[in-house]
Amino acid sequence: MDTPAARTSVTLLARLGGASADAAAWEEFLRRYGPQVLGWCRHWNLQAADAEDVAQDVLLRVSKQMRTFRYDPGRSFRGWLKTVARAAWSDWLDARRRAVLGSGDTGVRTALESVEARDDLVVRLEAEFDRELLDTAAAQVRLRVDPRTWDAFSLTAIDGLSGAEAAAQLGMKVAAVYVAKGRVQRMLQDEVRSLDLEEAAG
Repeated sequence: MDTPAARTSVTLLARLGGASADAAAWEEFLRRYGPQVLGWCRHWNLQAADAEDVAQDVLLRVSKQMRTFRYDPGRSFRGWLKTVARAAWSDWLDARRRAVLGSGDTGVRTALESVEARDDLVVRLEAEFDRELLDTAAAQVRLRVDPRTWDAFSLTAIDGLSGAEAAAQLGMKVAAVYVAKGRVQRMLQDEVRSLDLEEAAG
């Protein structure tokens, strides 16, 4: 069964590693992490065409690093991801230094060589992983609580309604809405911690 937990990053890594990479897994990885790399390029002021080229190159180098670096289940996924991102950035940088510079803004491209740019790339990839963990945790918690409990949380914590507005919409007491919201938030925190530990344990 294709549950949210089965689609987490470590599972993707297992399918991406080695010589016989899973094409569907790579497409899923690109869907999740590609926009983060492209956003990184744009943040560092690359023009649209250059941003697409650099993003594609960095993602290909991430793919290459994934085949080189074996994921150690004894380490956290974030630590592994940081290692891969930094290695891909260094690989891209080395290739760029060997190549003839194109017509792009050299000053902008030089900014991508900075430690700040490298760390920004890592942060963006980690943020996507954190979002993925939260999405997975939310899907699992939602299955374990009463629909009205989830709706009370969703209306207040996600949609921004007041407790009174959510209570009126759901036919609940305001206090019950806040109790439900707090319960779901605690469950989400516990589930995220649990998933994070599962990622670390492999």
